[in-house]
Amino acid sequence: MEKQEESRECDKGFSCSFMLLKPEEVKLIDLFRILFSSNLEDRKFVDSSSETEESFRYRWLIFISILAQKMLMLTSKPMAWMGSKIEMLLNLLAINNFLVLLRGKTKKPDKDSATFISFIGNMDKRMKLDSKIKPEHGCHYYSALSMMASKASYENRAYIETIVKDHWKMEYLGFFDHWNDYQEKATTQLFFMRDKSENHDTIVVAFRGTEPFDADAWCSDFDLSWYELQGMGKIHGGFMKALGLQKNVGWPMEYKANETRKEPLAYYFVRDKLKALLSESENTKYILTGHSLGGALAILFPSILFLHEEKLLLQKLEGVYTYGQPRVGDKKFGKYMESKLEEHKIHYFRIVYCNDMVPRLPYDDKDLLFKHFGTCVYYNRHYQGKVVAEIPNKNYFSPLSAIPMMINAICELIRSFTICYSKGAEYKEGWFLRVFRIIGLVIPGVSAHSTQDYVNSTRLGSSDVFLPSEETIP
Repeated sequence: MEKQEESRECDKGFSCSFMLLKPEEVKLIDLFRILFSSNLEDRKFVDSSSETEESFRYRWLIFISILAQKMLMLTSKPMAWMGSKIEMLLNLLAINNFLVLLRGKTKKPDKDSATFISFIGNMDKRMKLDSKIKPEHGCHYYSALSMMASKASYENRAYIETIVKDHWKMEYLGFFDHWNDYQEKATTQLFFMRDKSENHDTIVVAFRGTEPFDADAWCSDFDLSWYELQGMGKIHGGFMKALGLQKNVGWPMEYKANETRKEPLAYYFVRDKLKALLSESENTKYILTGHSLGGALAILFPSILFLHEEKLLLQKLEGVYTYGQPRVGDKKFGKYMESKLEEHKIHYFRIVYCNDMVPRLPYDDKDLLFKHFGTCVYYNRHYQGKVVAEIPNKNYFSPLSAIPMMINAICELIRSFTICYSKGAEYKEGWFLRVFRIIGLVIPGVSAHSTQDYVNSTRLGSSDVFLPSEETIP
């Protein structure tokens, strides 16, 4: 029976090595049992190919992952309600002055309008591109454009269309929702735009990251499931599911129809839409980008292109630019991706700002084995960037780094009041972001994940970090 089950799993498009967490099936007593026994029969909510004894710490991490997902599933609706109310309040304050509020003659925000700003957008309301960074600046330009697109991806359709067409003078190609087979709902969002002039024609695909009150996105982040695709290595299961992993099927070349899906799967939709757009002109290329979870989806997209040997899409892929991206696979997967990216001459820049906690998760240790790969551009709090092999304090939770991180958080809070004088009015920080700077004093790394610091890094940092090593200016 076990061999038949193993054979069935191997036919899914995965290798026979996997670990799948199923929080929807767990009971409280079963969850605690995992801490005291590594017997597979005691954890039916963990579908694993491994029959080896696991360390207590590894079982503890599984316990935390499932508990977090279970809590998020139970609080999904209250979280969404609270997030909606906070966003409504922020926009209410933005469009009504104090006297109007006192008189009670307020204008009610329309959450579907082009002027309605998301929770994350309220931390950094900048809409314009930096006019000093031009297309001829190559990867530096794409990095600055990608970060603004990643920031815009958190907004609604009307806002994105307006900012792309009216502020950036580019072509808006649509905003789309995508299905997650495992969560059985549309949890992945992205948009397309086109940056076209006489000298270049580039399509930008921007994946939305994790919103603070989106329990489904947080479940993808906390899901420590993994699958080992043949010859590629182990890949984060939560991110693969969000990208469009087909339940009980895997990653077949073709999209398998499913009556329960109300929206298409992200990978297959993006792949087919890109093929159609790229066929319009031989000179058209495209880039992939995203902040946080969006960055993870952006870099995993080409991994499935490699698996499916999509030659046209790999040839046309100019680069992948991610910001505050978490780890997505193990060392073997990283080596595989670096080899394939180099083979196809695809740029991959993974931008990390200072003490941002998200790029330091999941852990890079003997239990979880997650590893970063690619070119890491690291910026300190002065927005001075450099290419590094590994970011400082790579696993975030380190007693030795706690005090330096808190000192840095204090300096960032002070900087929030002075940067508009030293760098210009466009860098002014509002009260809402300063609240998060204060939270960062207690939990360093929270405010460092904000889009504000990443936009600042692409604008104030040197363009030299995007040059090949032999061309870097001393």
